Amino acid sequence: MKLVRVWFLMLLIAAMVPLAAQGAREVSVPAQEEPFAFVTDSYGREVVIPRQPQRIISLGPNITEMVFALGLGDSLIGRTDFCDYPEAVFSVASVGGVMDPSIERIIDLEPDLVISSAHVGRAVVNSLEQAGIPVVALYADENFEGVFFTIREVGRITGAQDASESIIREMEETFSMISERVSDVPKPRVYYVVGFGEWGDFTAGGDTYINQLIELAGGENIAAGISGWSYSVEKLVEEDPDIILISKFFSMKEQFASSPVYRDLRAVQAGDLYALDTNMIDRQGVRNAQGALQLARIFHPELFGGDVP
Repeated sequence: MKLVRVWFLMLLIAAMVPLAAQGAREVSVPAQEEPFAFVTDSYGREVVIPRQPQRIISLGPNITEMVFALGLGDSLIGRTDFCDYPEAVFSVASVGGVMDPSIERIIDLEPDLVISSAHVGRAVVNSLEQAGIPVVALYADENFEGVFFTIREVGRITGAQDASESIIREMEETFSMISERVSDVPKPRVYYVVGFGEWGDFTAGGDTYINQLIELAGGENIAAGISGWSYSVEKLVEEDPDIILISKFFSMKEQFASSPVYRDLRAVQAGDLYALDTNMIDRQGVRNAQGALQLARIFHPELFGGDVP
């Protein structure tokens, strides 16, 4: 029996030696791939973007314009009904409205990143997050730095940092040029039409981004003393501004000028009611410098030249 036990122990030791030797060898383990980006969005959510996005959906017109400006138009596979610039965007599938996009349609498009704007509700963001889709909500503060922050973040989470910094530099240069030229000239009194008619009169108050653009361009906003957007026709008639700005879309200029309520305003009578592309001003994004220059040409054509609307 002793011989049998000794023989068994020798077999056991012999079997364990290769295992011990194998354990001593350095085993190569594939390194864990690092996520492409981490971001804290405007809802305070910590979002992980696992890889550089190749299939992007934008849920905001300003975000869509940024994606194209960054040279990523080919990666955009979805946008909202209100995303209408640049022209190439109309070949991109729509996922519905800004506030109520189709969750099912977004999921069917299989994006690897969704970027939403200020008007997208938290419920939409939560639904996309629960579906396993990385979604980053970005909305800017009502100032130039807020716009630059959004452009910079979109560039960072899409891998287009250099392009975003180039856009910001160009915008800053245009803003500075405008500011310097208008610094010592009289400022016309301006009214910016957001809405008018039977549903009420609306304009850009002093705490809005539009007010900042008007002031930068060398104008004095007659509604700078109010907060928000609600105004009154009585106040407008009382202030009787030098210049009135209105959207060129939906025949708004013609309707405003022909209304008995507004047609006797001094600016309307003098031909100083200007129809312009308000998307360059209303949307906080890459075209705001162009929008400011458009305003400056209206307020101070002697300084900036060029045709005005």
